Amino acid sequence: MSFIITGDIHGTIDIRKLIIYFNDKEEQFSKDDYLIICGDVGVCGFLPFDESQTRDILRNLPVTTLFIDGNHENFQELNSYPINNWNGGKVHFIEDDIIHLMRGQVFNIDGTSFFTFGGAYSIDKMYRTEGISWFPEEIPNKEEYAEGWSNLEKNDFTVDYILTHSAPREIVAYIGYGELSDDEIELRQYLQRVADNTEFTAWYFGHFHEDTNVEDMFFCLYDDIIEL
Repeated sequence: MSFIITGDIHGTIDIRKLIIYFNDKEEQFSKDDYLIICGDVGVCGFLPFDESQTRDILRNLPVTTLFIDGNHENFQELNSYPINNWNGGKVHFIEDDIIHLMRGQVFNIDGTSFFTFGGAYSIDKMYRTEGISWFPEEIPNKEEYAEGWSNLEKNDFTVDYILTHSAPREIVAYIGYGELSDDEIELRQYLQRVADNTEFTAWYFGHFHEDTNVEDMFFCLYDDIIEL
């Protein structure tokens, strides 16, 4: 079993990296292998045609796609799917092989554990339309923060990997980004608290549209694709 991790694809805008990656690979993958996308995916998108194309491309990859939500998702559509339990955590099955890993969950997939926490603040929301191209649900709520902390506590604050869209406050500051709202500060501070209290091997996130490695532990992914 393989885990392949990358950052945002924004529907079809940045999905070409996945097509190239799997076309160039001599290794044989199967639906028992997993592609993990760290948010801004677009399988529940803003334009029906782009959403359809995105799903079609992911559906035809030789792997199962797992994703956390970013801030550029259609949350009204995403949250309309029934909640299921899968490998120890809550998910939305968008399709059989396209699975949304919900916020604040711990998954154990064939002996490898992941803590997931999607969401981020949109710096461009003033140029978008609430309920159509921007949704307040991009920012986690108190229940999601509490559930995430509780699930980490149940797992003795130990997981193999952490998957988020944004990143801990100190890491975001280190790579050079400020904060624009109290919501943004709250999310990053929560993730900082997770980082300070949890044992993990590596933390992967997207959102910032760059490829950066901080201390060989925190990895911001955009074009890079990493195989664990």
